[in-house]
Amino acid sequence: MKAILGSAALVAALLPGVALAQAQMCMAPRKVERPLPDLPSAKEPRRVLPISSYTLALTWSPGFCRAHGDESGKTFQCGGENRFGFTLHGLWPDAPGKTWPQYCKATPILPPALIRKTMCATPSEQLIQHEWAKHGTCMQTTPAAYFQRSTSLYRAIRFPDMEALSRASSTVGDFKRAFAASNRAIPASAIRVTTTREGWLDELWLCLDTRFRYHRCEAGTGGAPDDAPLKIWRGGRA
Repeated sequence: MKAILGSAALVAALLPGVALAQAQMCMAPRKVERPLPDLPSAKEPRRVLPISSYTLALTWSPGFCRAHGDESGKTFQCGGENRFGFTLHGLWPDAPGKTWPQYCKATPILPPALIRKTMCATPSEQLIQHEWAKHGTCMQTTPAAYFQRSTSLYRAIRFPDMEALSRASSTVGDFKRAFAASNRAIPASAIRVTTTREGWLDELWLCLDTRFRYHRCEAGTGGAPDDAPLKIWRGGRA
């Protein structure tokens, strides 16, 4: 093997439910900020296409905060007493081929109560508005049902021991196998791992069919190769 996990780290990482790695500590704000409208543009145009599958996208929050924690508007996720592992980026409808539907219809600003309810899964008011405007509007559903679906999928996931994996010498393929071992319904072939240019864990993109069952990802739809080395940032600043 090109990279071998230490035996203790591998055993810990493969145990189901060792670490949820979701919202380890989160208290939703009493008052949420009003997001700005999220609209199609020349760079991100409206596209109405048939849906052939879905992607559930998760962000590794310690790595995100390492890169973006000093930016305005990131305090809830990256500052204070809140502690996140993986956060919910969004649930994205896909179309056949390498494109996807987006911004299918105009939408108002989401109700504050719905935003607040979603903040401990997706810790950004603006991202919540963006996910509904860009992706949810293409799914023939309501905002409440869209976020109920995406947060339910997110909260059902169990994660391998990220602490153990972060200390081991591992590859993208090692991580996929550890993740799949913690989730009987998610095969390694349904997982795409994205990394930064420096090889740090960035996001997981999980592939689902039109009935929201995990299935093999189509070839050529993104993600780092299985033999790529993978580093996992545990916390703090660079």
